[in-house]
Amino acid sequence: MAKQAVYQVRMDEEIKNQVEELYRNLGTSFAEAVRIFAVQSIREQGMPFTPSDARGKSYGALSAYANPKLIQQEENAFEKAMVRKHADT
Repeated sequence: MAKQAVYQVRMDEEIKNQVEELYRNLGTSFAEAVRIFAVQSIREQGMPFTPSDARGKSYGALSAYANPKLIQQEENAFEKAMVRKHADT
């Protein structure tokens, strides 16, 4: 499908920089992510995710069983593990 239409969005520069870096690290672009979002929105006839302000909260149906003591320990666990992994190499 030819890409002929242009859509412009104004956003905070820091958010733009962060999201562009995120998608660059994932091997794609923010523009492509927006296109994917649009196609998925059409398929689902709505937002392809549930917007929430769940920062710092447990997610999903099992959140009622989450151990509050472990939540802080597990925060950013993947990033911490990657730092340790690459520090060892």
